[in-house]
Amino acid sequence: MQNSDALAVTAALLAAAGELTQRIHEGVVARGFEGVRPAHGFAFARLAPDGATVTDLAVHLGMTKQAASQLVEDLVRRGYVERRPHPDDARARLVVLTESGWACTRAAEEAAAEVVGAWADVLGEDGVRVLRDGLPRVAPGGPIRPAW
Repeated sequence: MQNSDALAVTAALLAAAGELTQRIHEGVVARGFEGVRPAHGFAFARLAPDGATVTDLAVHLGMTKQAASQLVEDLVRRGYVERRPHPDDARARLVVLTESGWACTRAAEEAAAEVVGAWADVLGEDGVRVLRDGLPRVAPGGPIRPAW
């Protein structure tokens, strides 16, 4: 592959990721979840299904523990998460989604399905299947986080 081809693939993937993030965010807001930001969705992806500590969230999002603490505090104020005692570490607190947080997560899943459905209109079902099967092989198990 030539450098120009690699740059074209890189640009397309980054643009698609940015567009996907924006469209999911718009879909969440359209479903009545005001005051959320795209960064909240990346936090929700780490908190579902079993919660996480602030430190876990900071590592996942690639931010400082202080920034993650501020993000969690914002989400607590908005009613999307709550802190609970950690089941394995008396010194730690577990941050978990509330029912509102789960509802917001479901709204994001619905919005994502709409975006991918639009991709199927362009690429066809087989094209989306190729993406679904191929992308995890080049980005296996990495954290889902914004490019700060």
